[in-house]
Amino acid sequence: MGNAALRSLAALQSAKPEDFMGRTVAIDAHNWLYKYLTTTVRFTEKTAYTTDDGVEVANLIGIIRGISKLLQSKVQPVMVFDGIPTELKNEVIEERRKGREMREIRLEEAMKSEDRTEISRLESQTQRLTSTIHKTTRELFELLDVPYIEAPAEGEGQCSYMARHDERIDCAGSDDYDTLLFGAPVTLRKLTGAEDVEIMKLQETLDRNNITWEQLVDVGILSGTDFNEGLMGVGPKTALKEIIKYGDIWEVLDARSESIEYVDRVREIFLQPTITNKYEFDVAMNPDIEGARNYIVEEWNIPKEKVDLGLNRIEEITKQTGLNQWF
Repeated sequence: MGNAALRSLAALQSAKPEDFMGRTVAIDAHNWLYKYLTTTVRFTEKTAYTTDDGVEVANLIGIIRGISKLLQSKVQPVMVFDGIPTELKNEVIEERRKGREMREIRLEEAMKSEDRTEISRLESQTQRLTSTIHKTTRELFELLDVPYIEAPAEGEGQCSYMARHDERIDCAGSDDYDTLLFGAPVTLRKLTGAEDVEIMKLQETLDRNNITWEQLVDVGILSGTDFNEGLMGVGPKTALKEIIKYGDIWEVLDARSESIEYVDRVREIFLQPTITNKYEFDVAMNPDIEGARNYIVEEWNIPKEKVDLGLNRIEEITKQTGLNQWF
């Protein structure tokens, strides 16, 4: 999830539809999917996305809503899935697991007291991307002809690399600020939900703060990332002042007589992420709408009315004359 406090340094602007329509966006699939998964669970009755044998597949409803919204905005998605987590991220993963377990305990208490509002809130917060959700998401993407790529490590790193080096990709798509540290020139934020989309630009961020990309990474490390704990009491603004004063993270640490474990490795994760350039995708989507409907409704027992509107929108948009001219 990265360090949300980096927002205080980021160059952000609220985007109108004409600012991003026609863009091909490498989207952090886990980030995007989790947002729609939790929203679906919170605002949809549980029976609508739970099979007779108790398997929850709220992702199938969320995907249809999400893809239809992207296409309505004339955004061509290329979904990028996380690969094997970087070993330095293990502590963050463990913290998230413990947090989820605590929320599951509170969920049990809310169920006993029949507090429906709290039940709904906690059910959304205890969601995780199960093997079934991973499997059905990819199968539905294939039926909808949504291109997707398997990253070898961090999805944000792969998205940022593609936005930086693949001329077919216009920008990255993620709510995390890590795409700045990974070097994505442009990131579209808030592609889920009803809020206005935000455009986040790397070069403007660097110019505004009078630093280099490497120094921005140093600021991130000093204030904390998914791969390391920052210095006690040091947020992005304090880190920025010290990087400007001393030049780089090693000089800052020397001046403070402090240390951060694996600084070189964390720096490398952002500046030279583990990525793949062996991928192919075709943005000319030709979705099998009936196949997708049968898959969702017949195979996974989702009520037809929960996905019909979104599927009909996808079909209508992808059949429009000149669709491929957007991209």
